Parts: sequence; structure tokens; C-alpha cells
Amino acid sequence: MSAPVTGRAAAPRTTAGAPPPVRFGDLVAAEWIKIRSLRSTPWLLGLVVLVAVGAAGLVSLADYDAIPRRGPDSPWEPTFALHDAFPPEGYLILMLAAGSLGAIAVVSEYGSGLIRTTTVAVPARGSVLLAKAAVQLLLWTAVGAVTVAGSCLLSWSILDGRNAGIAVTAPGAPTALAASVLLGPVCALVGLGLGTLIRHAATTMLAGVLVLLILPTVILPANNRSTAGLNHTLVLSAWQRLTRTWGAPSAVDHYASYAGSWAVYVLWPLVAVALALVVVRRRDV
Repeated sequence: MSAPVTGRAAAPRTTAGAPPPVRFGDLVAAEWIKIRSLRSTPWLLGLVVLVAVGAAGLVSLADYDAIPRRGPDSPWEPTFALHDAFPPEGYLILMLAAGSLGAIAVVSEYGSGLIRTTTVAVPARGSVLLAKAAVQLLLWTAVGAVTVAGSCLLSWSILDGRNAGIAVTAPGAPTALAASVLLGPVCALVGLGLGTLIRHAATTMLAGVLVLLILPTVILPANNRSTAGLNHTLVLSAWQRLTRTWGAPSAVDHYASYAGSWAVYVLWPLVAVALALVVVRRRDV
């Protein structure tokens, strides 16, 4: 006698005790624990903020003393205050630290062999890499916001003593603020991509310093349009353009456009992470 037929499909059988699928939020939390558990992380971040804010204070104090000696041939422009709030001396350290920490997030796992354990626990390598990228993005955006707030408050409070400060809503200021906040995340993601591609600590650090810091000082705009075009494709040059608004752009200066500089901010981390995703899925651990 045949079994009665019902209109309800049989429920799929599940394996008892099978772990639930790993969610992307769980991967982000795991990567955050890895970063937070490193004793050097809070010291590094604190040092970056201290150096950047301190550099802004020192440059502003120097201009505070120099402003009374400026003559009619070199008047103080309000947008000079943007340079004082975001001096390269401090923000180059931020770029170096962000690129290094982004690279360490990957290179340290390959060096210690922990990447094999991670891959066994989560076979979706692309998801793990994206979780690392998300942590770096959020972490350095927060660090950038704190650094920019401290730099601006200290610098402009000093310059206000000479009526040389600048309002947050002044022309060029919102762009400079946003570019400086996002400088860290951009460099961190570039470092993450380089670390995934190279997988060797010393070589990755050297490549990061070369791409982020050295090339912009070697490929100078000068009066050559071709070298100016190459220079404008680099992260440091894009940041400098977005934070410095004085001077009238001309054909001789070969100024980069704001749109082009923002495109550099988008394309560098996007290409770095995209290449890392391709490599991490095809290369053995």
C-alpha cells in the first residue's frame, strides 16, 4: 500500500550541530578585534594625532609671529590658514602610518601563518579581505576626523589672535576638511592592497613609501604638462590641491582640477582593493 501523498514538500534535512553561516558583520568584528588587540595600535594612532596637531600648532605660531612683518607686496590671504591647519610635516606622518597599518593588517597574517587558519574558518577569502578594508576605512576615518578637528581648533585659535583665522564655512574650507579626513582611509586601503599583492613586510612598506610619499616629490609639475599630469594622479598631490586654494590657476602652474583630485581619492583605493580581491582569490595561501 503506497504512502499518502500530501501537498506539502518535505523539509530539508539539516546536519545536527552545524555552525551557522558566517555573516559579514561577524568578519568585521573579528578584524576589529585583531587590530584592537595589537598593543602598538593605540600608541600609533595617538602619536599620529599628536604629531599632526602639534605640527599645525607650530606652523601657526610661526605665522602668528610673522604676520606683523608682512608688507603690502605679500599680504596675508585668508586661505593661508588652511595651510597652517594642514601642514605637510604632520600629515605626511599620517599618510605613512595609515599605509603601514593597512599593509600590516594583511602582511602580519601571512608572516605568522594565521592566514591559513582564517581561510579554513572562512573559505570566502574575498569577504575576509573586504572586512579588513571596512575596518581600515572606519578606523582611519575616525582618526582623520579627530586629527582634523584638533588641527583646525588649535591652528585657527592661534591665528585668531591676529585676525587671520578662517571660518569652517569659508570658500575652500569644507573641501580641505573633507580631503584631510579622508586622507588616512585612502592611504590605508592603498597599503592594504599593496600588502595583499606583495605579502612581504619590508617590500610592502618600501612600496608604500615610494607610492605615497616619494613619487610626488620626484615627479614635479614644474612647467612640463606631461609630468604635471603624472603628478596629479598621486594621492599626496591630490590632497595638496584640495587643501590649498590660494593663487590663480594658470596654464603655467598646471593646476589639477578639484574633480580630478577627488577622482584620485576614489580610484587609488578602489583599484588597490579590486586588484587585491582578484589576487587573493587566485593565489594559494
